[in-house]
Amino acid sequence: MKKLTLTHWIFIALLLGIVAGAILNFQFPSSPAPTSEEAIQKLRNIVEQQGNNDDWKRNVKALLSDSTTSADQKYQSIAKDLAQVKPSGDVLENAKKAMMRESKIDRTLDKILEFLSIFTEVFLRLIKMIIAPLVFATLVAGVAKLGDLKAVGRIGGKTLLWFITASLVSLLLGAILVNVFQPGHLLQLEMPSALSSAGVDHSAITLKGFITHIFPSSVIEAMAKNEILQIVIFALLFGVAAAAMEEKAHGLIKAMDALGHVMLKITSMVMYVAPFAVFSAITAIIAKKGVGILATYATFIGEFYLGLILLWLILIFVGWLLIGARVRTLLSHIKQPLLLAFSTASSEAAYPKMLEQLERFGCRNRIVSFVLPLGYSFNLDGSMMYMTFASLFIAQAYGVELSFGDQVVMLLTLMITSKGIAGVPRASLVVIAGTIASFGIPEAGLVLLLGVDHVLDMGRSATNVVGNAVAAVAINKWEK
Repeated sequence: MKKLTLTHWIFIALLLGIVAGAILNFQFPSSPAPTSEEAIQKLRNIVEQQGNNDDWKRNVKALLSDSTTSADQKYQSIAKDLAQVKPSGDVLENAKKAMMRESKIDRTLDKILEFLSIFTEVFLRLIKMIIAPLVFATLVAGVAKLGDLKAVGRIGGKTLLWFITASLVSLLLGAILVNVFQPGHLLQLEMPSALSSAGVDHSAITLKGFITHIFPSSVIEAMAKNEILQIVIFALLFGVAAAAMEEKAHGLIKAMDALGHVMLKITSMVMYVAPFAVFSAITAIIAKKGVGILATYATFIGEFYLGLILLWLILIFVGWLLIGARVRTLLSHIKQPLLLAFSTASSEAAYPKMLEQLERFGCRNRIVSFVLPLGYSFNLDGSMMYMTFASLFIAQAYGVELSFGDQVVMLLTLMITSKGIAGVPRASLVVIAGTIASFGIPEAGLVLLLGVDHVLDMGRSATNVVGNAVAAVAINKWEK
């Protein structure tokens, strides 16, 4: 009998979680969350009480008496105002409670779900444990492999420019699609963001604040707090300095490369906890929301694969602009690496065959051997699109509203933090975990993706192969 893989166990845990959640949902049905009209009526009764915030009460009464404004509009406006008012007396406290759209759950069910949350919490802690050393080690090794940037010269500059442009296009496409489709809003896992304790301080995310924050005053403190951008800045400087030292730093660079592989091995070990985390997370969601919530996952997968198809079309079109009709021959040559990456959910698994097929297609060996290794750390187009798509999906699921400026900062953060992360299964989750926390998005949302992550990883890994193939052909074309 064939041995069950980790992926099989995750799918089994997913199915068991659905069954267990459905049983709990049937056994302990929760009362529905109050509608806008019900919340407004509760608030109307509360503001009639005596309180110590008369200005706020007058504003609320005026809004409540406005017959031209819908209940939903009143709800959103009052909820926004409440979020900006510090607790001051029973009136405001009761008003905030009235405006929280939380379903009432049986206490017995609450205790069961609290016990199950232990597995989710352990998994999240293990994931966060490896973020700092993994990002540092892989980035230092990746940058050091560039060698002396002056010596690399023309080819290195063109390659890096291509990688940055392709990464930005992929990240931007993911952000546009998730904002258009908004699949996360179907989950509604928390009260509206205006009243949630997500902690997104919009006023703190300024140009000055962003620029000064990315430079660490202590790298030890940055690693202890998982300040991912600060770690990246130090790693970039460290990698460039190590490359400039040449032979003197050769042993150190090898050590960083080994450390990166060790951390990836630990990631694989941590993933054995994933089935338990998936079971507890899915059970909790189904128990609270019912089986109907599964439609959200189907929608999420379908919309993400539509995004991958659009990204493929963009990459193939760029290839056509470069080499014309020969782009069909290129796709025929990389068919085997594509299938290998898709079936194993690892773009790195396809690397040896990819190298061989690109040389057969006509790319020079020195170009392919330079572009591909860097591409598997710096040019993972499918993974890039997934990072913005998944991060904003989690934000939507928890009702965390991010402004246009916040999303631009997140896109740039993902652009930097993703560099150096290997194209192995679930490596993207580590980057997402390290990024969303900086924007007040609950890290627990990471578990929402685990049950379907392998299905998503198959598509994005295959897309990584296409992106790197087009990149190698582009650099080869420019170098004639």
